[in-house]
Amino acid sequence: MNITRRVFASLFLVSAVVAALLPAQTADKPDARKKFLVFVGTYTTKTDSKGIYVFRYDANSGKLTPMGVAAETQDPSWVAIHPNGKFLYAVKEAGKNSMVSAFSLDAQSGKLALLNQLPALGEDPCYLAFDRTGKYVLVANYSSGNVVVFPIGADGKLGAATANVRDEGRLGPNKERQEGPHAHWIKNLGSEVFVADLGLDRVMVYRLDPRNGTLSPMPAAGPSNPFPQGPVELSPGTGPRHAALLRSGKFMYVLGELDSTVTCFVATKEGILNGALGKYPMLPVGFSARNDAAEIAIHPNSRFLYASNRGHDSIAAFHIDPGSGKLTAAGDFSVQGKEPRNFAIDPSGNYLLAEDQLSDKIVTFRIDQKTGALTPTGDFAELPSPVCLVFLPVD
Repeated sequence: MNITRRVFASLFLVSAVVAALLPAQTADKPDARKKFLVFVGTYTTKTDSKGIYVFRYDANSGKLTPMGVAAETQDPSWVAIHPNGKFLYAVKEAGKNSMVSAFSLDAQSGKLALLNQLPALGEDPCYLAFDRTGKYVLVANYSSGNVVVFPIGADGKLGAATANVRDEGRLGPNKERQEGPHAHWIKNLGSEVFVADLGLDRVMVYRLDPRNGTLSPMPAAGPSNPFPQGPVELSPGTGPRHAALLRSGKFMYVLGELDSTVTCFVATKEGILNGALGKYPMLPVGFSARNDAAEIAIHPNSRFLYASNRGHDSIAAFHIDPGSGKLTAAGDFSVQGKEPRNFAIDPSGNYLLAEDQLSDKIVTFRIDQKTGALTPTGDFAELPSPVCLVFLPVD
């Protein structure tokens, strides 16, 4: 079988694998449920924030209604809801004192009750994800550049870590930001765990053993292996922060924090193909002030991609060509505030909620379903230093 035929066969297989891991909604059929709880992680140091906040969210109108503090906790800069909807996990981003916390979740009141808390085994955890079985929580520690796996008990509590691996590789050229490995995003797909490392200009790839929760690095590509299972290389100085996978499973898009770009790669059953399909700027021509790219997300219909700029304080929109994976710029839209560290597209696909960290608010935008354009609805929710937002369906 020649390489071209192998690529297409692999694309077909990985599409089936990824589809099996995704929620029961198709690419052109967003979640039809209309009532949600929204949990918001914040920074509490040097702010008035108390921890994790909760809102009611109406997908018909895009309105957030505050319900107060869900749990008082220090610097929960990333929160994640377990697939069963019964537990919420949060990081405590606090240098050498960083922790990972498990909470039980009351879907009626929105209140969280601490189950247990363990050291993060690294510095400044910034992203949490679950393995595909829901038995493990995966942690990316930014400052120490390591990734850790914690098992989850039937009661939701965290157990002793089963894996602790530090990213390794050649450092990027930015001496200030790429002085060491910086794991910034982590995701499990199939048996592989992908980690975007800002310091190494790589998306690392590990094999997760679902029986014992261990991680092992995947071998890099060689002359006889056109399908790399090891690290995916980005151009020097990109600073990969987060990534998003198209629902078909055919393409991965990597956000470059340091050079404000989105890089597209082909995804196959054997791994992510090295050699980018394209690299796309997130900033308008002529903008030269400070900017740090922050978040990336693909619309549920797989037609639009969004990425946020801190500095330009905007969200860049792109059209996705479903066949080639290539992007076409579709405009940039002011976030009506400062420092959009995070944003989230609601499960209905009708609204985008941008968290303006330095403006202490979440701004709601309506998404044009034909063009992908964002229009502020005029609604916003006020709270201190919002930096992460997740939805939980309640109807």
